[in-house]
Amino acid sequence: MSSMKRLLAAFASFAVMSSAAVEARDFRLGLITPPPHIWTKAANEFGQDLNEKSGGEHSVAVFPARQLGNEAQMVQQLQTGALDMAFLTIAEVSNRVPDFGALYAPYLVDNIDQAAELLRSDEANKLLDQLPANVGLVGVGYAMAGMRQVLSRDEVSGPADLEGKKLRITPFEPIRDFYNAVGAAPTPLPLPAVYDALANGQVDAIDMDFDSILVLKFYERADHLLISNHMMFPMVGVVSGKVWRDLGNEDRQLIQETMKAHLNAVMDKFVAQEKDQEQQLRELDITVRKASRSEFADAISAWEDIWAEKAPSLGILRNVAEDIKAQ
Repeated sequence: MSSMKRLLAAFASFAVMSSAAVEARDFRLGLITPPPHIWTKAANEFGQDLNEKSGGEHSVAVFPARQLGNEAQMVQQLQTGALDMAFLTIAEVSNRVPDFGALYAPYLVDNIDQAAELLRSDEANKLLDQLPANVGLVGVGYAMAGMRQVLSRDEVSGPADLEGKKLRITPFEPIRDFYNAVGAAPTPLPLPAVYDALANGQVDAIDMDFDSILVLKFYERADHLLISNHMMFPMVGVVSGKVWRDLGNEDRQLIQETMKAHLNAVMDKFVAQEKDQEQQLRELDITVRKASRSEFADAISAWEDIWAEKAPSLGILRNVAEDIKAQ
């Protein structure tokens, strides 16, 4: 081989190695849930999986429990590219794109199995197409927590017992409007602050799922559970639009497929454990009551009056949900 050919071959080899080095990324992923939460565990498992599938080229540092700020602050970081990825509640997304509020329609679905099926529908996934232009994020897919229930310090047998009660919510409009319609006093609080807030009487009740009630032991501070299944609680895995633009097609596909697999696994896990966790709560020294959709009829109607216009997809998702229920 001539010296010129050897030089060109060496240059080509260097260019390939340099390209690989540039493509390698140390991603940062933020979320609000504490380390024991299923979402946080899934984020760590996603990072490990991505590292293995990329041959060690990519790594993911996970920042749980609001280490990088609340969700609004993390969205700002995602928009600037300071944060690469996040698992966000649809709550924060709906604050910026109201159409996502349709996913929080009271009694949109009856149970967690229907919730998972709805979130996997084409109609629900079409909502993600709004994220790049409106928020500067790429939506990879949905996951969720369990169905929403009410855990209270005092006895609660239905909506009437919630009137005037300070009730902890995730800070977003759809759930605030629902509890305003119920007559409660919705009180936004970050998840890590809930246990102490129940203990010191800062709140009287909380809007929460079975998993968090058990794992974070909220039942130690509030011993009246109203099983209402009044709302599902979706989450979305996102990538910064700025970061996404810098990725090659192969890396985009790898991230998309790997993250979506772990988001789907989160949904499967919540579906699988919901009945067992209800039974676990019933076996504790707490009072458990059930509420029906009909008891919340007035609140549902008031919520629909507000959100029918704000969330154009509401009617479409209601139709999909009704089809799922009829199966």
